[in-house]
Amino acid sequence: MFSGIIEDVGRVEKIIREKDNLTFLIKSKISKHLKVDQSVSHNGVCLTVTEVVDDSHQVTAIKETLNTTNLSSLMDGETVNLERSLKLGDRIDGHIVQGHVDQVAECVEIKDENGSWLYTFKFHKPVGVGIIQKGSIALNGVSLTICNNKANIFSVAVIPYTHENTNFKEIIVGGIVNVEFDVLGKYVLESEKMNKNS
Repeated sequence: MFSGIIEDVGRVEKIIREKDNLTFLIKSKISKHLKVDQSVSHNGVCLTVTEVVDDSHQVTAIKETLNTTNLSSLMDGETVNLERSLKLGDRIDGHIVQGHVDQVAECVEIKDENGSWLYTFKFHKPVGVGIIQKGSIALNGVSLTICNNKANIFSVAVIPYTHENTNFKEIIVGGIVNVEFDVLGKYVLESEKMNKNS
């Protein structure tokens, strides 16, 4: 369980293909504090640490994860947003994020708002849940608030701190981000479906 508040931006040092899996060696400031078997969010994807060496750690993404996230397109030298799992009793400064990516979205516009940035994203397949104005969403693991949402397009406003301390500053038009919808909204919609079918 995560909050969508990014702790560090790691850099991909090496990618190893093993059958249908990809193993990533990530260098970051928090890597030396990690332990094998810990869950860490990488661009919003919950992955298990399999090895820690000095200031780098290793994680593996399996076929299912690669098919539904942007991790399959990562290249050496690129960055990933990192967040360690929550501790019981900690404040949740973002929103509840599971690290289970629902789908991806494409950035279609970046607008400089003279002190902030407005990023607009488009879904290429039907959205499985409702997204609502001022609702929460996690993009590449970053907890953000939805604005200007339409059928398959929505925007998020990004403050300077988030822009500088996540990989948002490297997102370009045409870039793909991982999307996790608000878990509370998902449960509400699932409950409504069950009620209709009963």
